[in-house]
Amino acid sequence: MSQSGIVYRPRRLRGTPALRRLVAETRLHPADLVLPLFVKEGLLEPSPIPSMPGQVQHTEETLGKAVAEAADAGLGGVMLFGIPERRDATGSQGDAENGILQRAIRIARHAVAEARPDSSGPRPSLVVMADTCLDEFTDHGHCGVLDSAGRVDNDATLDRYARMAVAQARAGADVVAPSGMMDGQVAMIREALDEAGFEDTVILAYSAKYASAFYGPFRDAVDSQLEGDRRTYQMDPANAREGLREADLDLAEGADMVMVKPAGSYLDILRAVADRSDVPVAAYQVSGEYSMIEAAAANGWIDRRAAALESVTAIRRAGADLILTYYALDIASWLR
Repeated sequence: MSQSGIVYRPRRLRGTPALRRLVAETRLHPADLVLPLFVKEGLLEPSPIPSMPGQVQHTEETLGKAVAEAADAGLGGVMLFGIPERRDATGSQGDAENGILQRAIRIARHAVAEARPDSSGPRPSLVVMADTCLDEFTDHGHCGVLDSAGRVDNDATLDRYARMAVAQARAGADVVAPSGMMDGQVAMIREALDEAGFEDTVILAYSAKYASAFYGPFRDAVDSQLEGDRRTYQMDPANAREGLREADLDLAEGADMVMVKPAGSYLDILRAVADRSDVPVAAYQVSGEYSMIEAAAANGWIDRRAAALESVTAIRRAGADLILTYYALDIASWLR
């Protein structure tokens, strides 16, 4: 408390809300947040996701309204996931010109471009991102094409990702987001985008994506067909240096942004990636992280708002420039 006669009282700066706000080292802003959205082909009305209270699979009509709401709230972007009616071994609907994800991208673009219904002028700009992965589109639920032995064929999958990325860019995606953890995916996608004339399309690479238990509710959200696990291509939660190597490889291949996923249990990885990356760093507060807070809050064990804000602030403090979170709209409202 004292040294050489000087009395140190750090608590002085914590005495009032105004002081705490003035000296806060980490701040949240709606523009830092990206809202994941699910759209399911053939739905006539939104379908609640049982394991993710408050989240739904959207119809194409309600997706447009959700994107408009996100733009009006000042969010930085939306990440779109498509759930097709028909799946097959190669996930052919993933790059179909009129597949559900490409339709969703066009709906999102239109929603952002529309004027507000109250005639208060154009909506704020919003970045439209698309998940560039096959797991929602395959009948086996894996993130890639399988070989004759039932293993994910890395190089055959790269061709599918390249086709998906071009289809998404053609539909109007600002950002394509390869999330399958295939070796060489960023380089392959960059080459395909450039050859197709989409040099300005951004690649957000899921660089350090771990084989996490916290993805469980997401499987419900996309009606996953997966049996088994993805440990042969997603990372071992025990490994830290490997996550940094993965990020370095994606940066070397031309990634415009890199991501750590999940966020909350991997803040050490996030901090280390942020310290060495010369491009923006994203983190994904995944479905299980969201659902744990929701479940505890529903039981009265924690304060929902305080816990959500604290968890997302921690992700920002650890080094994330942008955060994918299902709390994005709530946080934007609370910050107002």
